[in-house]
Amino acid sequence: MYDVIIIGSGPGGLTAGLYAGRAGLKTVILDKKVCGGTVNTSPLIENYPGIDNITGMELTKNMALQTKKYAEILEYTKVKKITGNVNNFKIECDNEVYESKYVVIATGTTEKTLDAEGIEEFSGKGVSYCAVCDGNFFTGQDVVVVGGGNSAAVEALYLNRIGVNCSMIHRRDKLRCDAKLQEDLKKNNVNIYWNSQVKRVNGTDRVESVTITDDNEEEKTIDVSGIFIAIGTEPNNKVAIESDIKCDAAGYIEVDENMQTQTEGIYAVGDVTGGVKQIIVASGQAAIAITDIQHKLM
Repeated sequence: MYDVIIIGSGPGGLTAGLYAGRAGLKTVILDKKVCGGTVNTSPLIENYPGIDNITGMELTKNMALQTKKYAEILEYTKVKKITGNVNNFKIECDNEVYESKYVVIATGTTEKTLDAEGIEEFSGKGVSYCAVCDGNFFTGQDVVVVGGGNSAAVEALYLNRIGVNCSMIHRRDKLRCDAKLQEDLKKNNVNIYWNSQVKRVNGTDRVESVTITDDNEEEKTIDVSGIFIAIGTEPNNKVAIESDIKCDAAGYIEVDENMQTQTEGIYAVGDVTGGVKQIIVASGQAAIAITDIQHKLM
């Protein structure tokens, strides 16, 4: 029997594991994939206090090394459902059932995709969701980033920095990203196709071009070797739904001021709860949740 089982090993889950372990609680972190979550795909992080700039993969690696001193991390362990009650939860995985007094859900979000012809066909063949993972394959080539928020701007700037000729496609007439990022895009002469959406991805074995349409439904085909999609995320709430944990209309898990869900003993932290999706927010929420759990176990 564990004191705390944490589902998900992004910044929220890792911080929860660190705080729980340091509090003397028997803790394990379960993740269906590799440790780090979607932060691993971030090409550059410049707003984490105390660190001028760092890649997402480097940051989560450092966080995991620290957390492993106090808590066990089990990768490739998929959680299917949570049953039971506070002090006696059963966490059902593919091949095993774990028991815990308290549970913290930190399953994060997944990147949204485009409903356009060719996106699925060319996934991994020029269509990518991760500049830091695939950007080096496109050095000296033309690509586009789809989106207008912070993620899209960071992806575009990163690609340009490593020698990729990058433009952006945005469905509105102005970007949604931070003012500083907009300034950086201008300084780096990043071209933007305004009021445009991807209609079709073209190619034979790999991406060769993308066809876009504007507000007047006029089509334009751009020769590119790659398309990086950065249009937001949706909550990874399957475990919550299967476990009858209440979510809001958008699918984010509802929590109180202590990050506890409406199911006593089950907490949720990080992007899966909605709100401001930032690493520092996820870590702060994890500290709040574990502190509340610690007090209840005293």
